[in-house]
Amino acid sequence: MDMSPICSVVPLLLLLVMFSAVTPMVRSSSVRGNQGITSTSLSSAPTLEDCPKSCGNLTFDYPFGIGSGCFRNTDFNLTCDNTARPPRLFLQGGTEVIKDIDAISYGSSSNYLYMDIAVDFSRAIPMSPNTKVYNMSWKVPGRSFTRAYATINITGCDFDICLLDQDRNSFVKLCTVTCPDKEITEKVARQNCNGTGCCTIDVSSYPSGFQLKFVQHRKGELEEHTNRSSLWDRINVTTVYASLLWSIVDQPTCAGTRDNKTNYACASSNSRCGDSYASSNFGYLCGCDSGYWGNPYIPNGCLRDNEYIPAEQKANCSRSCGNILVPFPFGLEEGCFARKLFRLNCTNATSSSLQFDDENQVTYINISEGVVGIKYTSSYEQRLFKIYVPKQPDLYVGSGESSSVQWAVANLTCQEAQQNKSGYACVSVNSSCLSVNSMDGYIGYRCKCLPGFEGNPYVQNGCQGIIIGLSVGFGILLLCLSATFLNRRWKRDIQKQLRQKHFQKNQGLLLEQLILSDENANDKTKIFPLDELEKATNNFDPTRILGRGGHGMVYKGILSDQRVVAIKKSKHIEEGEINQFINEVAILSQINHRNIVKLFGCCLETEVPLLVYDFIPNGSLFGILHSDSSNDFSLSWDDCLRIAVEAAGALCYLHSAASISVFHRDVKSSNILLDTNYTAKVSDFGASRLVPIDQTHVVTNVQGTFGYLDPEYYHTGQLNEKSDVYSFGVVLVELLLRREPIFTTVSGSKQNLSNYFLWELKVKPLKEIVAAQVHEEATDDEIKSVASLAENCLSLRSQDRPTMKQVEMTLQFLRTKRSNSCHSTPENDEGMQPLLHRRSEASSGQLAINLGRSANPETNSHNCYSLEQEFISSVGLPR
Repeated sequence: MDMSPICSVVPLLLLLVMFSAVTPMVRSSSVRGNQGITSTSLSSAPTLEDCPKSCGNLTFDYPFGIGSGCFRNTDFNLTCDNTARPPRLFLQGGTEVIKDIDAISYGSSSNYLYMDIAVDFSRAIPMSPNTKVYNMSWKVPGRSFTRAYATINITGCDFDICLLDQDRNSFVKLCTVTCPDKEITEKVARQNCNGTGCCTIDVSSYPSGFQLKFVQHRKGELEEHTNRSSLWDRINVTTVYASLLWSIVDQPTCAGTRDNKTNYACASSNSRCGDSYASSNFGYLCGCDSGYWGNPYIPNGCLRDNEYIPAEQKANCSRSCGNILVPFPFGLEEGCFARKLFRLNCTNATSSSLQFDDENQVTYINISEGVVGIKYTSSYEQRLFKIYVPKQPDLYVGSGESSSVQWAVANLTCQEAQQNKSGYACVSVNSSCLSVNSMDGYIGYRCKCLPGFEGNPYVQNGCQGIIIGLSVGFGILLLCLSATFLNRRWKRDIQKQLRQKHFQKNQGLLLEQLILSDENANDKTKIFPLDELEKATNNFDPTRILGRGGHGMVYKGILSDQRVVAIKKSKHIEEGEINQFINEVAILSQINHRNIVKLFGCCLETEVPLLVYDFIPNGSLFGILHSDSSNDFSLSWDDCLRIAVEAAGALCYLHSAASISVFHRDVKSSNILLDTNYTAKVSDFGASRLVPIDQTHVVTNVQGTFGYLDPEYYHTGQLNEKSDVYSFGVVLVELLLRREPIFTTVSGSKQNLSNYFLWELKVKPLKEIVAAQVHEEATDDEIKSVASLAENCLSLRSQDRPTMKQVEMTLQFLRTKRSNSCHSTPENDEGMQPLLHRRSEASSGQLAINLGRSANPETNSHNCYSLEQEFISSVGLPR
């Protein structure tokens, strides 16, 4: 090591300043010097019965003790500071004991014994401006001790740490502590301890103690420090780990005790003497003979192992930790294990974390083979497996070669164990006793079921015959299977009865008669069983939901014939409306229009009937018109006209061309769907009403969507075909302005689109009202015509509104006029091909498209949509 000039040889007189700068926290009332043991207090067993055995949560064994007559000599005299919380335990000279002091011995053939105590000798040394050198020394608290090892953290600022080399009688510099950043706390500095604010030193090979010197570098006044840290005004010496070896030093070795038995420490019968592990001249220790364990320093302290309790002392013991079974003799709770050595701790049932202690985790317990799976968390434990439980013998055997560890239930022979029936572990009738041995000798016994039997030999009737067990198990399995089968069949019968009840309630027989009465109905309508729709939707999996609306929920399904369908599950239906619903299904099933979503059929086996429609993949007109403005695709004006014509034609057909009039009652852009070719499909007839041909209106409860609802219908409750015309007028305004029916203004208020449109028409030119794209692509005449049509549709009085037939004809005229004003050219034909290709390959999730635009960005903004394109897009679609 490097030697600092100021850490050089110093007079021994200076080194004698041991505790001048350090005051011990607690001093015993009985302190002795460096001389030999001045008094001996050998205690008898009756006296020890009244002696304290603990201080706070720490325990200790004789020869250590508190009070007169309770310790062997003054070296082993302990002091308990009961004023501290928790109470603290000290050896002579103020060295604090931080763990239990164990003098218990387990039978072993070793010639050397080892006993240690975990201690703490932390100090705090205040620093002053005019002092440059600080000293700290520590001595073992008596001749009966020698220090085994110590690791120390020293925190502070700007000083050298020097250790006295006793052989050369000079100080050697170990480390220099530099000042950290002003905001660094002592705790943070100690965590790293790399020389900045903190140094770690190891002190060993100093059997009687050690002496440190701290040499300050700073000159003048100490710097001011923050309130959060004491690094700048004191030196803190913190014990990371320190242990003291102890032994009986009446004689230097066991050989000396044979000649002089005066004050011989091994008081128990069945005890023996062993030389101290530390050195051949460091006294001796006492141990129990092989097969015995206990305290050899007291009379009758070494006993045979009688700690095993062969039955649970508590009812309803928990027997698992996650997926790890914990059979008896092991246990998790007090009264559930046979001895303390078999107590385990389930730290986390979710992750199956079962612990012996902080360093050893249990992975499984095999009662039959007498092994426990161990996951080591310490490299030392992996080299030499050892589970230490205070006051318990060593019954685990591990070589470190594998993760399995053998165990015995008690340190007895099978013959000894069988003689004590009240403590014998093999309580099952069909069990036997086996010996457990290790390389060091006999460990103890364990139990095993006899050949032909399996189970737990440590519990009554735990070993069962394998054939009987298989028969019983097979019988139980058969019983369970039968019960499961009968239960499922019973539930299936109940479900079948319930479905039949719903079928009858929903007028399934009436619908069947209507279908049979129409010779073509079988090709158009089907009454689906619930099982088929459950299979088609994966039991109505939430991931199959296409959308939620005011009338119910729509699921995507795939039928057995591979048709993709949309299944509407309505929320409720009034009992008086069932007959009307059946008529509605019968009528709608006969509608075969290219611009109306096809109804395949229904299911009547649920409380609320299910409707099965053709699946339309490309979303709704609402989704395309009002998608995120950042989307690069949008509908062209030609597509808007085409979709408007198709939707108007569908509504016109419902109003006048079908065998019975149908008023949709919920016309809106979200109910105009777009198929693979982006052809309009009017959908969602959940609110529709059938009207006889001789009636012009019906009185109903008001239903519809705000923003599209006919004001006259809202106030009178009288539904007629002009109510659908008003709603369609709102859709036309959406196409012109590209705004939602209820939109948010710049000021943040909600605005009705139809009211906004009608008001703006009075005060602004049309070109300032319509969307920029519409103004760019459509002619002024076209914009004016569509706006005028929308204005007429939005008339407050229904008699002032056009019919859907008039609306369709007006829009069709505009398309024809627009197409006639454009001539099909080779350039236009070439530009159309990629657009058609994009339309056919667009995914079902795409909600925004750009159709009808020229491939050349330099072409005129008023694009044309030819009749040839209309023909191509409608090939194969029935009218």
